[in-house]
Amino acid sequence: MVKLRTNSADWSALIPVLPDSGPRTAALYAAIRRLIETGAVPSRGKLPPTRDLAKRLHISRASVVATFEMLIADGFAEARVGSGTYVAERVPLLRRPAADVIQAPETPATLPGTLGVGASDARTLRIFRSLLSRHLARPGPEHFRYGDPRGGIGFREAVASYLRTARGVRCSAESIIITTGTQQGLDLVIRAALRTDDEVWMEDPCYPMARTAFAGSGIRIVGVPVDEEGIDPARGEMLAPRARAVYVTPSHQFPLGVTMTMRRRLALIDWAKRNDAWIVEDDYDSEFRFAGPPLTALQGIDDAGRVIYLGTFSKVLFPGLRIGYAVVPEPLLSTIVELRHRSDRYPPTLAEAALTDLLREGHFAAHLRRARRRAQSARDELVRGLRSNPNADIDVAVPDQGLHLIAKLPAETSDTDVAQQANAVGLGARPLSSMYLSRPAQKGLVIGFSGFTGEELRLAASNFAALS
Repeated sequence: MVKLRTNSADWSALIPVLPDSGPRTAALYAAIRRLIETGAVPSRGKLPPTRDLAKRLHISRASVVATFEMLIADGFAEARVGSGTYVAERVPLLRRPAADVIQAPETPATLPGTLGVGASDARTLRIFRSLLSRHLARPGPEHFRYGDPRGGIGFREAVASYLRTARGVRCSAESIIITTGTQQGLDLVIRAALRTDDEVWMEDPCYPMARTAFAGSGIRIVGVPVDEEGIDPARGEMLAPRARAVYVTPSHQFPLGVTMTMRRRLALIDWAKRNDAWIVEDDYDSEFRFAGPPLTALQGIDDAGRVIYLGTFSKVLFPGLRIGYAVVPEPLLSTIVELRHRSDRYPPTLAEAALTDLLREGHFAAHLRRARRRAQSARDELVRGLRSNPNADIDVAVPDQGLHLIAKLPAETSDTDVAQQANAVGLGARPLSSMYLSRPAQKGLVIGFSGFTGEELRLAASNFAALS
């Protein structure tokens, strides 16, 4: 440390030893500014002559002069002709060092069984990296200007083709809006179609993040019970006859996993037509169906344009992409496009370009086949671990679709306590009861099987089952 003293004022401070290489002017500027901001150097105090300071710190005088000029330009110091350089009269003061103010939070470990974890596929990542490099090597003009808030036309055409073929969705590129995921799509729909204090039906139990989105917008949520046929529109009309919308996961209800029957689907569409209401269909994991043909989306049988269809690439590829899509009925389209433009301008063109090629060149279909096999194998290993102790009071239903399962518990059991016990032995589980809007709630654990090896899941589940 080098101690600075001046003959012109009772002013002293400590400056750290400057680096031997690199931007020494920037380091000196930061050190002196730090002393000023923390009050170690009083306002209106005189700074040492540049020649003396350069000699003491063994740096060039030009570096010190440049440092003082930066301090003056930023308002931390002022030059007085014929007198020298002084600390400015009014400068910001920090109550404590900035290093103590900002502390990086610890990232908790992701336990096997945690929901919402994507699976890594080495082959897909290698192809995706190659596709990105292709577009970086010969970047098109769309990467250097503001784009369409709906997303690039090529990507929307590829998504529309996929949805028509794989999910039976009635759509064209013009009706699709690319989003940063289902949550943004849901937020746009809420802002475009609903008002504060509007009532909305929601499946009970429900997807917690959807519940948060509606509640955070001042929407009045009405829980409608889910049975073996899915949500019951007749019950919804009894509970909230003036509801303006309903949020559903008809292909694979979250979290219970039931599929809405055709009878209920037609009744729901009929209700929406009669009441000029909206149906928000969240098709979050329909790609992962392990038995039977793919299910047609609810939107595909809607002849009145009342269904808003939301989907995402987060589950099937990886969440870090932050790319999803919404198929929007014409009456809401212009409003949602404007909201998308106002809040987020437009989607990332480079990722869009690579995903377009992934879809068009057949890589995505091949990836899906590998991802399904991997997910099914992980599911089986998780079930094997949960069933490893015949004395455990756990009833595990093996799902034929999706990326999670329900481990049912006795009604008198606190699934919150059991979930904590599971986490303590390394199994990521969430209490089913916490996802209910009303009581009594079914007791159980919601456990994911995506993003982990079968061995990890089986071991964690076996450790949990051994507790009983």
